[in-house]
Amino acid sequence: MNLPNIGGGADISSEQFMVMSGFAGLRVLALESRRAAELSKLISTYGGQPVVAPSMREVPLESNKEALEFAARLFANEFDMVIFLTGVGCRALLAVVEAAYGRDDYIAALQRLKVVARGPKPVAALREMGITPALIVPEPNTWRELLHTLDAAAEAAEGIRLKGARIAVQEYGVSNPELLDGLIERGARVIRVPVYQWALPEDLAPLRAAVQQLAEGNIDVVLFTTSAQAAHLFQVAEEMNLKDAMRSGLSHAIVASIGPTTSEELSRRGIKPDLEPSHPKMGFLVKETAERAAELLRRKRQGSVPA
Repeated sequence: MNLPNIGGGADISSEQFMVMSGFAGLRVLALESRRAAELSKLISTYGGQPVVAPSMREVPLESNKEALEFAARLFANEFDMVIFLTGVGCRALLAVVEAAYGRDDYIAALQRLKVVARGPKPVAALREMGITPALIVPEPNTWRELLHTLDAAAEAAEGIRLKGARIAVQEYGVSNPELLDGLIERGARVIRVPVYQWALPEDLAPLRAAVQQLAEGNIDVVLFTTSAQAAHLFQVAEEMNLKDAMRSGLSHAIVASIGPTTSEELSRRGIKPDLEPSHPKMGFLVKETAERAAELLRRKRQGSVPA
C-alpha cells in the first residue's frame, strides 16, 4: 500500500515509513525569528529539510509610560510582589528603569519584596541582577502552574499572601487574561507592566510563501515555539484569503507545539497539536518530533489521527 507523497518526493510505502529515521527528508516549517538559524540547523541535524519563515519581530512599546509608572510606584513601596514572565521582558524593564533611576536603586527596591519568576529564563535574568526569586514556577511554566505555585506557597505560610496583595505583572507582548483574572479572584490588586510587544516581520515574503506552501500541502511538519507565531501565521493567511486552505494543510501535517500556552492558541484556531515535547525547550521539541515523525505522519495520512 502506498501513502500520499511527503516532502516533495516519491510516494512512500507503509513499510518505508516504519524504517524512517528522524525527519528523513521531510519538509519542516520553522516560524522562529530570533533563533531561526539555530532551529534550522537542528532540523537539518535530524534529517529534515528546513523551511524557515520568521513570523514576528520584537519591538519596544512606543511609550514606556507603564514601565516608568511601575518604577515610581516600586520606589514608593506600593508593591508587595513582582511577577516576571519572561527573561527578555525582565531585561527590557531593567534597561528602561535604570536609564531613569539607576540600576542599583532598582535592584535594591526589588530585593525588598517578593519576586516570582515564571521559569528558567526570567530566573537567569534576575540572577544576572543579583536577585534570587522567592518562588520559581515549574514546567511547563504556564499561568496554571504560576497560580498553583502561589496558592501552595500561601497555604504553606511561606510569607506569600494573595488576598489584598499589591502585585505587578511584567507582561510579554500580549496580556494573559487567565493569569490576571486568577490573581484578582484571589483578592490581589494587579498592575500590568507591558514592556515590549510582537509585530509582524518587516519582510513578509517568507511568511507568505510558507502560507502558500501549507495551503498547497507541501509542508510535512510545522514547529510552533510561541503562541504569537500561530496568531501571525493565521493573520497573514487571512490577508491572503488562504486561511481555510492553510488550515487544511495543517490538518495533514504534523503540528508540534512547544507547550500548553502555544497549544491553547492553536486550539482556538481549530488546530489540535499532534505533540508537545517532554520539556518546553526548542531542542526537545525538534528531537522528539523527529523521533515520532514516521509514526505520526503514517497514522495521520492513513486517517487514524483526527486533526
